[in-house]
Amino acid sequence: MSLNSFGHMYKVTTWGESHGPSLGATIDGCPPGIEINTNKLQMWLDKRKPGQSKYTTQRNEPDSVEILSGVFEGISTGTPIQLLIKNTDQRSKDYGDIAQTFRPGHADITYWQKYGIRDYRGGGRSSARETAARVAAGGVARLVLKQFAPSLEIYGYMTQMGDQKIDKEQINLDQINDNPFWCPDSNAAKKWEDYLDKIRKSKDSVGAIIEIIAKNVPAGLGAPIYGKIDTDLAAAMMSINAVKGVEIGEGMSAASLLGSQNADEIFMDEKNRPRYSTNHSGGILGGISTGQDIVVRFAVKPTSSILSPKKTITQKGEETEIITKGRHDPCVGIRAVPVGEAMMACVLLDHYLLHRGQIGENKGYIG
Repeated sequence: MSLNSFGHMYKVTTWGESHGPSLGATIDGCPPGIEINTNKLQMWLDKRKPGQSKYTTQRNEPDSVEILSGVFEGISTGTPIQLLIKNTDQRSKDYGDIAQTFRPGHADITYWQKYGIRDYRGGGRSSARETAARVAAGGVARLVLKQFAPSLEIYGYMTQMGDQKIDKEQINLDQINDNPFWCPDSNAAKKWEDYLDKIRKSKDSVGAIIEIIAKNVPAGLGAPIYGKIDTDLAAAMMSINAVKGVEIGEGMSAASLLGSQNADEIFMDEKNRPRYSTNHSGGILGGISTGQDIVVRFAVKPTSSILSPKKTITQKGEETEIITKGRHDPCVGIRAVPVGEAMMACVLLDHYLLHRGQIGENKGYIG
């Protein structure tokens, strides 16, 4: 099974399974001279780890990250960085009943059809557990970006859970960390508590939409035609387990706009820099960042492992019914927020390094 790596200059390879002894990431391309320690990475893993509220899986994993290589006396050396996260609370016996049975809506059946073997314990590589390694790699990317582009900020939050949406007029980024849903609308967050409680008690699950915003991104990141930054952002978000759709800027809604509505008019600000009237483009034109906020949204499907009975088949082709036991997220989109932030950080750093290597500094000046 190849293709477990992403990135160009900042390349990340994730490894490990949901119920194996450990998982982690190997990072190749981190510049030397960056201050890196486990405390600076752990803060991001703590956002993603399970068991933090009744609205997520009750699997109790500390997700403590260890740095095995590439860092000497707290400073990156420029050599590959190996990150390790041990699994400590696996309950593989919960999956004994599905060893020969496919969960509807899950990758069980496609892994089996392709490879003729699958790790049924939590789904192996298809489990959302794999994303802990991405968050660790994203933590390293944030530390590099902090040095190269200190004003750059990345925010992630949920905009929709099932059919329950936030009020976009009430978005307050200061509210994101004040509720278990990473929701920027405090009124919506309160409603979601009762909504998800009902979903959970009915032995079902629900999907979500997450928005990731990167502020103060330098103009010029990305390249035509196959090196577009939005191409890599879309691929990065789509690679997250359970993601079924990605939008950038206006996204699918752009199809319903007129050209006169969709165009972001350009002016000069008081500092003699380009200023845009709107941001329908999501901060990217022609695959290159404009200097505006980069805005990406992705949709996460409902968790496939639920306690409600569903019709399915076995590996022998026998029709049967399945109920998935174990500890599962009623809305896996909650813990996808820090994962989306991590992927944004990795892609931005990758393109920053590519830009620096090819161009150095932007060549075109305005004013």
